Amino acid sequence: MSKHAQSTHRQPILLWLFLLLFGLAEAHAADPSEDFFDLENLRVNIREDIPYVTVKHQGEDIIVMRRQDEGATIDAPYDSTSRDCPPFCIQPMHLHPGVETIGELELIEYLQRVSSGDSEVLVIDSRTEAYTQLGTIPGSINIPFTKLDLSYTPESEIVETLKLDFNAFFSGELWDFRHAKTLVFFCNGPWCGQSPTNIRILLRLGYPSEKLKWYRGGIQAWEQFGLTTVKD
Repeated sequence: MSKHAQSTHRQPILLWLFLLLFGLAEAHAADPSEDFFDLENLRVNIREDIPYVTVKHQGEDIIVMRRQDEGATIDAPYDSTSRDCPPFCIQPMHLHPGVETIGELELIEYLQRVSSGDSEVLVIDSRTEAYTQLGTIPGSINIPFTKLDLSYTPESEIVETLKLDFNAFFSGELWDFRHAKTLVFFCNGPWCGQSPTNIRILLRLGYPSEKLKWYRGGIQAWEQFGLTTVKD
């Protein structure tokens, strides 16, 4: 092969490499959250001894970590500080004496339990589809708050949710929650009433308060810490 032919043969390869590198640079510049990083040497850890965790979401392993760009800010719509009240009023820190309010580290522990195969726990995103399409917490499942509210859903369907999803038993007159699952609820943030509505409904039905947990911070606090979200 002549030198000219060899040179001509290399040109498409060099062009392809240039375009690939340029394309990667553009993607890197467009979204700092997609920065290249070494998982074993993260600068922004979840906790001093926990750089990241891996949880399962819809059968796939998802790495949950914080954004490594120290200049990152909260994306819309969770950067908003003010909403009409009512209905978007500040929720109390404690909904009920027996219902535990948890933070991010406790929620991550529940997510890990679910991912390890613990069938006695559900982490529930109480938001409606319009919100979940913006992103949700990996390892959670979506049960919109409307699905447990008689204002939106027939009683027969609510009964089915409690039996099939929560492992509660209904005799036709009374509920038996002895083998019911521990439910961890969250929604949009401390101003969101969707998950509190579900918790109060379940308490009225007799669901044991110790089996109900509330991540009050919701997606807004999760985003504030730059933690991983996924879009279903």
